[in-house]
Amino acid sequence: MNPAGGPSAVLTGLGTCLPDSVVTNHELALALDTSDTWIRSRTGIHRRHFVDPGTATSDLAVEAGARALKSSGRSSVDCVVLATTTPDHPCPATAPQVAARLGLSGVAAFDVSAVCTGFLYGLAAAQGLIAAGTAGRVLLIASETFSRLIDPTDRTTAPIFGDGAGAVVLRAGTPDEAGAVGTTVLGSDGDRADLIIVDAGGSRQRTSRRRADHFLRMDGPQLFRHAVERMAQATSEALHLANWQICDLDRLLTHQANARITAAVAERLHLHADRCPSNIAQIGNTAGASLPLLLAHAVRTGQLRPGHRVALAAFGAGLTWGATTLCWPELTVLEDTRPQP
Repeated sequence: MNPAGGPSAVLTGLGTCLPDSVVTNHELALALDTSDTWIRSRTGIHRRHFVDPGTATSDLAVEAGARALKSSGRSSVDCVVLATTTPDHPCPATAPQVAARLGLSGVAAFDVSAVCTGFLYGLAAAQGLIAAGTAGRVLLIASETFSRLIDPTDRTTAPIFGDGAGAVVLRAGTPDEAGAVGTTVLGSDGDRADLIIVDAGGSRQRTSRRRADHFLRMDGPQLFRHAVERMAQATSEALHLANWQICDLDRLLTHQANARITAAVAERLHLHADRCPSNIAQIGNTAGASLPLLLAHAVRTGQLRPGHRVALAAFGAGLTWGATTLCWPELTVLEDTRPQP
């Protein structure tokens, strides 16, 4: 519920979009001097989706957003929030373009950048807008084209990331409704920003002659440890704020960074694996889009049903992390795999 006493944000629509192009481990292995077995054993990933040349983050966002709006049964909102680390341009923000293409010109629209925790940071922003009365209905989209940030010859990162988008519609409601989002727990640790970073492209280092500076680099072992610790801790805090015990939790949906991370978080929280849906094998790590894509997957496969008590948790670069809770509502999820640039 909203601790400030204002309206709660209630989830009322969900839509997704994945690019057409599917890249298998076998295809990547040819260029990376590795194998399908090596990739699967270390990440749990079998394949991922990549955008084609000419397709941008906004294209995926528009498709996912349109489906979320249709899922909600409404064509208008008061605000569009876009969580992305791969905007179409450094300037301007991508959200206003997405809003215009959805026929929402004139509404508030802004980007949120928190990498793999972007969806939860965007969710917190939407909650605040609704609680304050600034917006009665918010379209939150998480869209990423991380294939554009990855060195295709880097065996550490190239097999992990994929592209995709997911979106939800949130409306003002009451905390006792199905779909009402609980208090969102957020955190960060900028002292460890160098654990996953793209060095060039910002004001600190606009350009570089070193090709590697323009691609994402990361310290996998360190990130693994922090991801498990932070997601488990944030989930416990969110459950406490919801007055839930771990035994009350029907499903835990975590950011799909690595299958071993998901398993380790579940073990830390003493949750059986069948209560932790996963889709990383099919789509890889889609950064900020990971959670809404996982929600759609869990609904489609019957792992998430109306009335389930759900916790969402994420961890990403920054470092950033977060978690929240909700009782899953009855809604129709609209998915599509044919983005229209």
